[in-house]
Amino acid sequence: MDQSLYRKLIGKVEIKGVLKCVTGLHIGASKENMEIGAMDSPVVRDPITQEPYVPGSSLKGKLRALLEKATPHLLPNRSGGSDTRRHECDDWMAGSSKLKDNHPGEDTLNFPGALNCPVCRLFGSTGGTGSKNRNFPARLTVRDLRLKNIEELERIDTGLRYTEWKFENAIDRISSAANPRNLERVPRGAKFKFSILYDVEDLDTMPLDMENLKLAMRLLEDDSLGGHGSRGYGQVKFKFREIEARKVGYYRGEAGRTMSVVTLEEMQALVDFLKNGKS
Repeated sequence: MDQSLYRKLIGKVEIKGVLKCVTGLHIGASKENMEIGAMDSPVVRDPITQEPYVPGSSLKGKLRALLEKATPHLLPNRSGGSDTRRHECDDWMAGSSKLKDNHPGEDTLNFPGALNCPVCRLFGSTGGTGSKNRNFPARLTVRDLRLKNIEELERIDTGLRYTEWKFENAIDRISSAANPRNLERVPRGAKFKFSILYDVEDLDTMPLDMENLKLAMRLLEDDSLGGHGSRGYGQVKFKFREIEARKVGYYRGEAGRTMSVVTLEEMQALVDFLKNGKS
């Protein structure tokens, strides 16, 4: 029987807050028609409002990559194909993967399975093609981040709407020839509202999942989001506004089925609330 049938939903936790750009942020959009004098690399924008935004996939992918790097004992399982470059658990409960050259003398590593994998529980795992393999859907949902301080950015005078030009020169190390380029960035000080939802499927792993999410977010603050991070782009800071737990009964319209805290350090109170309704 498909093991996904055993997944139960106790409730949901929504983490809301603001992501602030400490330096200019560039998350690029494709440019189909190149025009003379046009921007070499524009940012992604909402097609209706033309406001820049941060795709949830960009934030989620970066958080996953950082958590993978912070858990080196979970080596990339590439049994699903040689092109796989991230950690995957092929089965829900157990699995194995061959170790690479950086662990000489060891042939195999037994993985604990997706249910006990800190990366796969939060961000999901794509299993192989065998009959025993199962996909493990992510517990974490990351919404697109919408621009918050629109009026403030409307007042900047850059010739662009809500953004700035960033002019750079790539220098050929042999000929010293300059290759000028221009990129579009969301300027320093821009703020985006974020919403991250977590499916509570068991109360035992929920605190650990929240600790790992907090770890990934803290790592991102000392890393970069978007492109060109090594050149100073994409430094961000998170500010939490509210963390709300909602029991399944909340979605049925029952009263008293929600509880809010302000920081992830208070997560145990939400666990107790989801367990027995007591704060």
